[in-house]
Amino acid sequence: MVPHLVTALTGPINELEQRVLDSMPAIERWFRLEWMEHTPPFYSSVDIRNAGFKLAPVDTNLYPGGWNNLTDEMLPLAVQAAQAAIEKICPEARNLLVVPENHSSNTFYLANVAQLVRIFQMAGLNVRVGSIDPAIKSPKKIELPHGESVCLEPVVRGRRRLGLKNFDPCTILLNNDLSAGVPGILEDLHEQYLLPPLHAGWSVRRKSKHFRSYEEVSKRFGKLLGIDPWLINPMSSHAEGLDLSTGSGLDLLASHCDQLLTKVRRKYKEYGINEKPFVIVKPDNGTNGVGVMTVRDVKDLEAVVKKCRSNGKGGTALGSEIIVQEGVLTRERVHDGVAEPVVYMMDRYVVGGFYRVHAERSIDENLDSPGASFVPLAFSESAHLPQPGAKPGASAPNRFYMYGVIGRLAMVAASYELEATDPDAEVYE
Repeated sequence: MVPHLVTALTGPINELEQRVLDSMPAIERWFRLEWMEHTPPFYSSVDIRNAGFKLAPVDTNLYPGGWNNLTDEMLPLAVQAAQAAIEKICPEARNLLVVPENHSSNTFYLANVAQLVRIFQMAGLNVRVGSIDPAIKSPKKIELPHGESVCLEPVVRGRRRLGLKNFDPCTILLNNDLSAGVPGILEDLHEQYLLPPLHAGWSVRRKSKHFRSYEEVSKRFGKLLGIDPWLINPMSSHAEGLDLSTGSGLDLLASHCDQLLTKVRRKYKEYGINEKPFVIVKPDNGTNGVGVMTVRDVKDLEAVVKKCRSNGKGGTALGSEIIVQEGVLTRERVHDGVAEPVVYMMDRYVVGGFYRVHAERSIDENLDSPGASFVPLAFSESAHLPQPGAKPGASAPNRFYMYGVIGRLAMVAASYELEATDPDAEVYE
């Protein structure tokens, strides 16, 4: 089943789909050459929006949760990718320690941890889960709704290594986005592989830097395909030095929103798009969907910020650094709910994905919020093998091959971003 697009099946996205399918050999060669020069993030997930006239990533997560939303059919792809990734980094790996978020009461999140454990066990590793939560002082087994369980064990820090009692891993997999900062216990681990590296966490990472890298990637990719990079790139700008909890900096933010709305209007006019432009205002570092605001008119900005504060999402969630991003409508529907695809990748491979569906949100709102559900059926066929000869918009594998291409472009951008922020990068004069 291809979730239906509300737009007609002859829309521009189908022209883009056709261009992508026709250029498949050139695209795959382009990616191969990129990965010869750059290192992909260990794993990632990308939220994509399909407006019918534009297809673009709106968020890239380098510590993806939600692995439990992948179907069993997708697991072989994830296991193969995990084997390839581990082999490349540490061929002699035997023991893997997974360090999760400190959400020991969130069974949905822990089901994601259980799935990660399963993937790496099937990839041939001994896997245990080590919690850095100070509240976990002895092994704690947590039963999950579908009959699985996760055992959280307190981590033990030696002088230069991290492990568990009687378990010494050579590789540590972080599934913790470090938005609260880097705990000292994870620093100065010089003898073990820490994946992803600490500078991939939100204590260092900024969305504005990611989308600057993505803009560069989209321009080069647009040239390869002979398309306007705007069709795959959400324009954005970065505002800092704000204190929205007191209203300070509101004028600066309004100016950023106004400039970006003007640019989007110009593009809509160029392409004859009869939609109302909007921008998304969100914290420049990750907040799991908190503090994300839709602004359709600069006049409404003050009211939108006030509403965001009164919802208990306060000034801390909004932060002093903000990214203002071109809003991309979603025209996809699953079971009458507004939907957006999320693509999951490990190493340089697309391993699956699902639809995030929100029945109570409209097509220009953030779907990553309470009340969202996840529908994995759409990726039940491989995202890797397009069907030659199928009409654009009519074939699930073709649609998802295209989503996989956009997801991988965001992954290339993330690799640029990590190289630029690597504290141990070698500098060549």
